[in-house]
Amino acid sequence: MNHHALVPLGLVLVTGFLVPWLVVRARWAQQVPRLALAVWAACGAVFTTATALLPAQLVLTSESSHRLTDMVLTLRLPSPERLFALEGRELLAFAIALTVVSLPGAAFLRRLARARRVRLRHAGVLRLVGRYDPDLRATVLDDDRPAVYCLPGRSRRVVVSSGAVHTLTPAQLAAALAHERAHIAGRHHLLVAAAESFSAVFPRLPLARHGGTSVPLLLEMTADDRALRRCTRDALATALYALASGRAPRSAFAAGGPSAALRMRRILTPYSAGHPVLRGLFTIMSAALAMTPLIIACCSFPG
Repeated sequence: MNHHALVPLGLVLVTGFLVPWLVVRARWAQQVPRLALAVWAACGAVFTTATALLPAQLVLTSESSHRLTDMVLTLRLPSPERLFALEGRELLAFAIALTVVSLPGAAFLRRLARARRVRLRHAGVLRLVGRYDPDLRATVLDDDRPAVYCLPGRSRRVVVSSGAVHTLTPAQLAAALAHERAHIAGRHHLLVAAAESFSAVFPRLPLARHGGTSVPLLLEMTADDRALRRCTRDALATALYALASGRAPRSAFAAGGPSAALRMRRILTPYSAGHPVLRGLFTIMSAALAMTPLIIACCSFPG
C-alpha cells in the first residue's frame, strides 16, 4: 500500500471512530456544549476530507502522492491552473475525491431543501390560523396544550400556544422565548441538517451514529445557555417542565421535548468540579497525538 495513504487512513480512524467514542462518554461535552459541537463539526469535516483523500492516494503515483500529502499537511490548496492541467492518474484521483466529497454535500443540500419546504408550508398555515403578538414578538396559536417552538431559516418565527401563555408565568414565558430565539440566532437548523445528512451517507459509522443523537441535544443545551444570559435558572427549568409534553412540527425547535428532563437537571445542578474546557481540549489533544506516529512514519519514507 502507498505509505502516503497512512495520513488519511489515520484521520479516518481517529475522527470516525476514536474521537466519537471519547466525546460521547465525556462529561465535559454537556458542560460546554459549544466546544463539543465544534468537535463534532470538525470531525465530520476532517473525516469527509480524509475519506476523499484515501482512495485518491491509492491511485496516484508515489511522486504525486507525496505532493498531495505535503499540500494536506501544510493546508495549501492547488491553484485553478494546476487543477485544469491535471491528466491521467491525477485527474482520476481528483474525480474520485470530488465524488466522495459531493455525497454528503448533496445530502446536506437535499435535507435543507426538504426542511425548508416543510417550514414554508407550516408558516403558511400559521399566517391563516395564528395571530402575531407584538408584546411577545411571537405568533400565538390557539391550542390548550402548552408549547413554544420556532421555525428557523427564512421563514423564521417563534410560535407560542395560547395554553403556554396561560400556563407559564411572565418570567417562564420570557425564558422559553429566549431559548427559541437562541436557536434562530445560532442558525442551529444548519447543524441539524448536517448531522442528519451525514448519518444518511454513513449510517453505520460511529461518528454518524453518535453525532446524529448528540448534536440535537447539544444544540438544545447551547440554546439553554444563551437563554440563561437573560433569565434565571429557576425560570428556565420550570418553563421546560411545563413544556416537556409540548409538541412541535418537523423541522422546528421546541423548548420542551424528550430532552427536557436531562436539561432541567443540568440547569439546576451546574458543574463545579474541574474545568470542562481544559478536559475537552485534553481529549482533542489526545486524539491528535494518536496521529503523530502515522505522520512520522509517512514523512520518514522518501518520495
